Amino acid sequence: MATMDKINDFSARKQKVALGGGEARIKKQREAGKKTARERIQMLMDPNSFVEIDTFVETRSIEFDMQQKKVPGDGVVTGYGTVNGRLVYVSSQDFTVIGGSLGEMHARKITKVMDMAMKMGAPFISINDSGGARIEEGIDALSGFGEIFYRNTIASGVIPQISVIMGPCAGGAVYSPAITDFVFMVEKTSQMFITGPQVIKAVTGEDVTFEQLGGADTHNSVSGVAHFKSASEEACMQDIKRLLSFLPDNNLSDSELVDSADDVNRLASELNGFIPDEPNKPYDMKQIITTVVDNADFLEVSEGFAQNIITGFARVNGRSIGIIANQPQINAGVLDVNSSDKAARFVRVCDSFNIPIVTFTDVPGYLPGVEQEHNGIIRHGAKLLYAFSEATVPKINIIVRKAYGGAYIAMNSKHLGADMVFAWPTAEIAVMGPDGAANIIFRKDISESQDPIQFRAEKIQEYRDKFSNPYVAASRGYVDDVIEPAKTRVRLASALEMLTSKRESRPAKKHGNIPL
Repeated sequence: MATMDKINDFSARKQKVALGGGEARIKKQREAGKKTARERIQMLMDPNSFVEIDTFVETRSIEFDMQQKKVPGDGVVTGYGTVNGRLVYVSSQDFTVIGGSLGEMHARKITKVMDMAMKMGAPFISINDSGGARIEEGIDALSGFGEIFYRNTIASGVIPQISVIMGPCAGGAVYSPAITDFVFMVEKTSQMFITGPQVIKAVTGEDVTFEQLGGADTHNSVSGVAHFKSASEEACMQDIKRLLSFLPDNNLSDSELVDSADDVNRLASELNGFIPDEPNKPYDMKQIITTVVDNADFLEVSEGFAQNIITGFARVNGRSIGIIANQPQINAGVLDVNSSDKAARFVRVCDSFNIPIVTFTDVPGYLPGVEQEHNGIIRHGAKLLYAFSEATVPKINIIVRKAYGGAYIAMNSKHLGADMVFAWPTAEIAVMGPDGAANIIFRKDISESQDPIQFRAEKIQEYRDKFSNPYVAASRGYVDDVIEPAKTRVRLASALEMLTSKRESRPAKKHGNIPL
């Protein structure tokens, strides 16, 4: 064959690969409101930056007529490119090829780029759109899943791993996203579940739709499996780019320092009167966060799940920070099973990738109740204590109002290794609230008083005057400084700058035993 004939043959083969499962299946994919595997990569990557790897790989299986179904690429597109100029590795499953099912060679393509991402210290993004394991390939398909899970685990805390669900993700396939750092889903077209509605109906008799069982709303608000929900695939890719801007390339590098037009010495006088005079009146903690950070830019993580605690990324003086804050608008900002899990995992993500942690504390305690106790609030609450204690990144705590009991300790207190603890004059740091404390301390005196109601009110006020303020804790050094709310941004920026050279190590060990 002449050289030009070979080149023409090569071009024809490339064009065939680009069509995936063919025009008819591509049309069906688009009718379902979904992009193709390659279109998704193009939306994510900088223009003309994507370099495909293993273009011509195909299945080796011949069982169940698989030799008739062979398609170059084997149902997944893999390679590398740049996102906003930064190196990123990607795999994108092609639902038009055997339903995007995962077989031996399909998995081998994915693990190859995962290995490359680890060697080069760059983020890995997995776009999932698959019917699950390729049944025709049997144990080889299961082996492929295991190889991916293993690499997800080894890469955890080394490079950022992002899973993007853009279609079905069922059975064993869901465990790779579950191990990764962040999971994105798209409304109406993404589903994740271990067993589908038909199996559930057969086994338990429950009727449930795909969307109710494992749609984007369910996993972003009920299960907490997903961290972000997007209205469309295009919006999802923009959300991923925004998240990446806050993250470093790997655990040995720092997030990019961004030029900020927001004055680091900007005062926020509106914060001086922000906390309500009534101790039980709610307010929106997000307003404090957006007032303090650069340009009011706050990327919330797990916004719909465990809303009594807020987690997300922002910048102060151009430097990425992770924020954890109680939300008084939801259940008074108490800590419970789900909020403890959500916050603890976010602490560990920040610690893995050298992102300073800032907490805004207003917590009345752990949520009481039989259901919480039986669901293991002790075990789950301990995760937050563990995560803060384990973290060695700069840790700053700002107590804006309530900080009671064990929840005070759990929210990044000095006792768990916080580097700087600030308190507003409105802070109340005590074992419990004044009402409960007075009822216990003066129970006998109240019952014997001629006017129990008036006497109780006086004792509540007495306890509030003595302990429901930041000054007792400040006198012990548990609070480094009581600050004017308007100067929160200035003091936070100063503390972050001071802590940039922080070095702290832990005893040599294989790993700790977090109370999972």
